[in-house]
Amino acid sequence: MLNPDYREMLSLFNEEKVEYMVVGAYALAYHGLPRATGDIDLWIRRSDENAERVWRALLRFGVPLFDLTKDDLKKPGTVFQIGVAPRRIDILTSIDGVDFEEAEAERQQVDIEGITIPVIGRKHLLDNKRATGRPQDQADVARLESDKV
Repeated sequence: MLNPDYREMLSLFNEEKVEYMVVGAYALAYHGLPRATGDIDLWIRRSDENAERVWRALLRFGVPLFDLTKDDLKKPGTVFQIGVAPRRIDILTSIDGVDFEEAEAERQQVDIEGITIPVIGRKHLLDNKRATGRPQDQADVARLESDKV
């Protein structure tokens, strides 16, 4: 179940035709490995057109944009956080070990509460988790690759 902030942001991203994918713990849950998290990670395509779409969605959501520019939405490594856990929304312009265009071709579409949500595919989720090097991500990889999931 999505909290109201997530539902609104995902709906606005879809209405504005933002090119994005859910990654991180919510994607992990979709692929059969739910775990606690305090945020939702939204990975966006870096392009002029998409930066404009994201900007419009953020304005409609009512986000103060003092520390963000449209150019930031086109640079690799930008992480823009909205709110606080357990309802934080993280907008990411890049993730480790995965190219957006390649991942987009194999993304999954899931319908949650009437909202169609693009989710990173299993292969690319594993590639991302392997590339981070964080212990939690390595544990996630081991569990995803086991017969338990």
